[in-house]
Amino acid sequence: MIWLDGKVEQQKMTGRERVLAAVAHKEADHVPIDQGSMRSTGIMAVAYNRLKKHLGIDGPPTFLYDLIQQLAQPDGWYLDRYHVDAVDGGRAFSSPDKVQRWTLPDGSPAVAPAWFKPEFRDGGIYYKDAAGDLIGKLPAGAFYLDQCYWPLSGEDGLDNYEPLADKMAKVTWAALPTAPFDEPVTDERLDEISRVLRAYHDASPYSVSIAMGCNLFEWSQFLFGMENVYCYMGAEKQRLGKFLDRLTELHIANLARILPKLRGAVDVLVVGDDLGMQSGPQMSRATYRELFFPRHKRIYEFAKQQSGAHIFLHCCGGVYQLIPDLIEAGVEILNPVQTGARHMEPERLKREFGADITFWGGGCDTQKILPLGTPAEVREDVKRRMEIFMKGGGFVWAPIHNIMADIPPQNIEAAMEAAWEFGKY
Repeated sequence: MIWLDGKVEQQKMTGRERVLAAVAHKEADHVPIDQGSMRSTGIMAVAYNRLKKHLGIDGPPTFLYDLIQQLAQPDGWYLDRYHVDAVDGGRAFSSPDKVQRWTLPDGSPAVAPAWFKPEFRDGGIYYKDAAGDLIGKLPAGAFYLDQCYWPLSGEDGLDNYEPLADKMAKVTWAALPTAPFDEPVTDERLDEISRVLRAYHDASPYSVSIAMGCNLFEWSQFLFGMENVYCYMGAEKQRLGKFLDRLTELHIANLARILPKLRGAVDVLVVGDDLGMQSGPQMSRATYRELFFPRHKRIYEFAKQQSGAHIFLHCCGGVYQLIPDLIEAGVEILNPVQTGARHMEPERLKREFGADITFWGGGCDTQKILPLGTPAEVREDVKRRMEIFMKGGGFVWAPIHNIMADIPPQNIEAAMEAAWEFGKY
């Protein structure tokens, strides 16, 4: 490829080349498109099945790769039809001999990981860990598996969190992982992950992502409960800081063990921490700088050094005030770009931060327009956002978070087709 005046001159680029150009703030031949490269840019299996029916796609059975959010793993026909450029590296570990027949909440068929053995009662799904504790449930009529066990929510939680790794294993997000971490990560399994992922990356035209999590604020909420964390941030900062130091050390140890094996095999390293609400950050900027910023910075800089991959932060909500700190901490890519939250208007974000961070998301309003609008309104929304975000690169198109179960298939099709139609440079 040839770089000329901030553009990449090439007749036809691969998905990986498009993504890497975008992260380098260069205009490629087309805005890269994502649908399913991580657990917040995907499509729920119910919506995926309805789209398949709408399009007359027979194809293979839908694979339920994310059990908590009930996400489908997009098949090859989907990636091709909608010109998808980025994928989750976990798809390289999909195996037809490790699945079981499954029925989704709307009654449509799928397959799920064979190791998932919940209880079925009262029309719902209940999942217990090896100790017999109920840690997650999908009630009848629901589409999402809820956490229902907080290991450190007792009065002594802030003083009695060891062994921390064991306590974390009782949270649904750790107990119900996606590939390739859906099997115990022994040394032998880590070697297999390295070998398989490297071969997939080398043979694939896609940008390949892998998720490492490394959440601090969210893990605190998962373990202590949200209400306790808010109290600790106000009244127990020193003790909470000590816990966060321990959590940071645990994340660093995991990264040190895994990432050298993946260097050169992944393009994007996904980390997460939901810091925002609809109305703004969940904490003041001063509290973020005191409690979380230095620890995030340590994790992200270490992850970058060990992996060589681009650091992608999934961070929901209105985080406008924190974006300068996230950039300083080493975040290169921000997702899902929740433009409906306070101070998160696309024009403002692109104007103030477009030169310093890549916006991966924000490509379609998933709160109102995608579920409730007409296909024409969906197309117009995608077009308007493309015109704002795509200038000068630094943009990967994806909807704002996952395509939910109730999204009409006509609107999904309209959004995906508009992303291709209006994304050409």
